[in-house]
Amino acid sequence: MTTIMQDVRYALRQLRKTPGFTITAVLTLALGIGANAAIFTLVNAVLLRDLPVSDPKSLVRIGDRRACCVGKGTHSDGDNGLFSTDTFDKFRSANPDFSELAAMEAGYEYRPLTARRDSGQEQARSTMAEFVSGNYFRMFGLQPAAGRLMNDADDREGAPITAMMSYQTWENFYNFDSSVIGSTFWVNTKPVTIIGITPKAFFGDRLRSSPPEFYLPLRSESVVRGTTYERDPETTYLWMIGRVKPGVSRDLLQQKLSQQLRQIFATQHLYSTQANKPLLDRQHVILTDGGEGVPDMQQSYGTRLKLLLWISGLVLVIACANIANLLLARGMARKSEMAARAALGASRSRVLRQLLTESLVLAALSGAASVAVSYAGAHLLLRMAFPGGQAVPIAAEPSLAVIGFALLLSLVTAVLFGIAPAWIAAGAQPADILRSGTRTTTGGASLLQRSLVVAQAGLSLVLLVGAGLFARSLGNLEHSDMKLDPTNRYIVHFDPQTAGYSPSQIEALYRNIENQFHAVPGVLKVGISSYAPMEDNNNGGGVQIQGKPQVDKGATVVKVTPEYFDSVGTHVLTGRGVGVQDVYGAPSIGVVNQAFVRTFFNPGENPIGRRFGSPGPKSSGDFLIVGVVEDTVYQSVEWKNHEMYFTPITQRPPSADGPLEEDTSFYASTIVVSTSHPVPEMESIARRTLSSINPNLAVVRFQTFSAQIADNFVEERMISRLMLIFGGLALLLATIGLYGVTSYTVARRTSEIGIRMALGAKRGDVVLMVLRSAITQTLIGLAIGVPTAFYCVRFVKSQLYELTTLDPAALAIAALTLLLAALIAGWLPGRRAASIDPARALRSE
Repeated sequence: MTTIMQDVRYALRQLRKTPGFTITAVLTLALGIGANAAIFTLVNAVLLRDLPVSDPKSLVRIGDRRACCVGKGTHSDGDNGLFSTDTFDKFRSANPDFSELAAMEAGYEYRPLTARRDSGQEQARSTMAEFVSGNYFRMFGLQPAAGRLMNDADDREGAPITAMMSYQTWENFYNFDSSVIGSTFWVNTKPVTIIGITPKAFFGDRLRSSPPEFYLPLRSESVVRGTTYERDPETTYLWMIGRVKPGVSRDLLQQKLSQQLRQIFATQHLYSTQANKPLLDRQHVILTDGGEGVPDMQQSYGTRLKLLLWISGLVLVIACANIANLLLARGMARKSEMAARAALGASRSRVLRQLLTESLVLAALSGAASVAVSYAGAHLLLRMAFPGGQAVPIAAEPSLAVIGFALLLSLVTAVLFGIAPAWIAAGAQPADILRSGTRTTTGGASLLQRSLVVAQAGLSLVLLVGAGLFARSLGNLEHSDMKLDPTNRYIVHFDPQTAGYSPSQIEALYRNIENQFHAVPGVLKVGISSYAPMEDNNNGGGVQIQGKPQVDKGATVVKVTPEYFDSVGTHVLTGRGVGVQDVYGAPSIGVVNQAFVRTFFNPGENPIGRRFGSPGPKSSGDFLIVGVVEDTVYQSVEWKNHEMYFTPITQRPPSADGPLEEDTSFYASTIVVSTSHPVPEMESIARRTLSSINPNLAVVRFQTFSAQIADNFVEERMISRLMLIFGGLALLLATIGLYGVTSYTVARRTSEIGIRMALGAKRGDVVLMVLRSAITQTLIGLAIGVPTAFYCVRFVKSQLYELTTLDPAALAIAALTLLLAALIAGWLPGRRAASIDPARALRSE
């Protein structure tokens, strides 16, 4: 231990004596490793993290597809991941292989609730809530932070409605007030009793940027939401996760569940038709690991996170090349010192141990610095990935896994790249010290050092080209002609159903909303719709033109009010839009877009006056086409030829079944307000306006139209910015590496340069000589990097929009940037070399 402590103290003294080397080495490793640790923080949280529940390894999810949210239909491949209440009940009762099998609502984030406490003057607010089976918390093996857990008795028809509140909501909104437990909340105007608080670390059954604030019993959904689909055995809206008993074979369980599923479907009308009967034998389920929950965010972010891992790995390789160059230069410079130590009796192993101790100390310093860099980087990543997301259950603080990852990476990097220089330095012979003063004119950088610089330049070019490609792709997305006008337009999301309005009351509510907003100075148009452009939403189904053969294509439907098209900036091209006369009870009409016309009509055929509807003779004449609008981007810029039709929001097609009071299609979710000038206070105006109509009519979300459009490019913007950051970091590291090698070469060639200048070499010639060396290494790096970049594009082109090959502009800009950096890195040492005094250089020998 005494010897080790001596080595550590000596290492610290040596590093302190060379602050330039120490700072450069620590910063290089900290940036390279910190960037990787920051990415690993996100990868660990999103892709590798298990749910904070009891024994997550024994959990299985029934299904492997990301299905959402409420559906009814068949799967041609037979793979099922979304289930009805009826299927869940039958699975649960017929499978003793599960100690618990629980169900949860698939798409809660698309259907927020309105909640307020029944005390004081608390305002109603929009909140995320998930409906789950009564054994949900028991299945996960959780204990409440306060109160009690939900149980099967709570999840029965007619039972008093109860709910569990999330720990974060209890903390953030109620400051751990114990009186919350047992109190009454009005959720969608229905009284709900809070029975308990979820565990602190629990964020639900899936990783989402908006985790549930409340958990309610599955059987209470029809009362709270006013829906009826949970009673339909053919309507699917549930995910299932179960805890398998020890010793149960998952393969056999999967076969058993698939057989039971086919038996359940065989009794349903859906599979009794001639078209669907052949599909019955294909129906099956696939069991997947349930310990990480439903892989919702994993499937959304997985591909891009893996890409970021590769990118950050390249940055680390460049940082490692820099460290190798620094340690090689330092090792060569210390050969005389090591020779002197050998002359004094030090063994080679003793010298090698001392040098490796210095590498370990350097690794420890770099590891500590990289943890700080990873902390800042993880915060930056979270802000980029989830802008405005305050409740994201991902901690940017370095976890033990991240700290261990950073320290281990630092240790491996410093030791791995310190062995060769330490071996070279430790091999110095005592006689070398006698020759240390011999004049030399050829002591430049080694081939290995130059090769490392070339590799850095090539890898930097690849990252810079990647940054250019992703920036170009983002530009293509953002500047697409969406046929929208976001100028002075505001999106107000609301939910009249949660405020207690029935379908028969909706038409009067919409007229009232339009009148109230029109009374605001500067408001030009007020459109109300089922959803607005550039929202993650899509309702639709099959379409048949009356009198035409059925086409195997569908279309998206949006229900709107008369001023909707003007409010979003969509132009009517032929006929008319939705009018004030198109109300409940009037003949049902539809307005279609250009893609709809191209798909369902022959070229030159006039669609005005034709009828269409859902496939089948009963409903194919539901809507009379009265107008055609331009193709407007809705769900995604990348969705080309998006067939759409628009109908009045309060009209029902003649073929509609069921009573009016059960028709949820009347409920809008969006108000689009167009103004003559910017109105900064529009959010508060919108909240006051809706509250004045009904205190339970809360604003679910408010955005400018521009912000809603921009939100669709969050992931692409994050990747583009990170590529730019990593490309800039790689360029900086490559420049430092080139500068270091060039400076080292100049220092080693001091006497040679002095002789050249004594023999008449001009200052400019010396600068050009140094620059030539730096530019040559960079050009070789470019020669290697260009074909590598062409090769790498094939792996990322699926992530690019309207780019399938290497963009010449991106390549040219990247190459010129790298050459400019090489000029700077070579000019500084060249200028210093040109200022050498020949006489002093010769005397130094």
